[in-house]
Amino acid sequence: MSLDRFSLKGRTALVTGGAWGCGLAFSQGLAEAGADIAIFDVVPPAEGLLAIQNKYGIKIKSYRVDVSDLKSLQEGFAEFSKDFGNKLDVCVPCAGINRNLSFLDTPWEEHQKLLDVNVLGVYYTAQMAARQMIANGTKKGSIIMVASIASYRAIRGQMSSAYCGTKGAVRAMCAPIAAELSQYGIRVNTISPGYVRTEMTAPFPHLLESWKEEIMNNRVAEPEDLQGACVFLASDASSYMTGQDVLIDGGVTRW
Repeated sequence: MSLDRFSLKGRTALVTGGAWGCGLAFSQGLAEAGADIAIFDVVPPAEGLLAIQNKYGIKIKSYRVDVSDLKSLQEGFAEFSKDFGNKLDVCVPCAGINRNLSFLDTPWEEHQKLLDVNVLGVYYTAQMAARQMIANGTKKGSIIMVASIASYRAIRGQMSSAYCGTKGAVRAMCAPIAAELSQYGIRVNTISPGYVRTEMTAPFPHLLESWKEEIMNNRVAEPEDLQGACVFLASDASSYMTGQDVLIDGGVTRW
């Protein structure tokens, strides 16, 4: 197989939550593969990401968008469409939040925030992306939703029942969405990262150390460890793959 099948040159990708953490790593990986990048986030992207557009001869643009707010998401897509000529080939709904709250003490309001970002934000980002792909006649569209090992198991040392439920919803919605979009040539898959060293996990250094005992690779992943799977799912190299979950956990769930 030619390595050209992994190339994303001439394609446009949109990444939510792409300004930091795993989303930033996905944005970087897609950019290095040749895709133009649009980022939706509530914070500005790292300076390093914007700098690589010159290195790879691509276009990168950031938009301040709150995926839990329907109006903000709609306005973000409208601006993105104008700036990128209505072109969209790849969408990675990655924006997510977590809460370390016990099951017995989780307030309705905090649970709602998790649902708004992690479930509704993912669902409607994918919906709007699919509509744009269909309108533009995209025949090789790819939507890559970000779930988590939290959709497979409890997270040791964290009280995250509500978070686990939201990530389970992301993984569960993948196959039925893929089934509906297959007629349009749009593939839908999920990535489930394991324990990753990001701004979200930084407040728990004791957990980062203890988690190593659960990992076959004996180390917590860096966001860059997830890039290859994202590029694979975005590219023609995975053209026969849809409705699937790619579990990148260093072997945690197999030990």
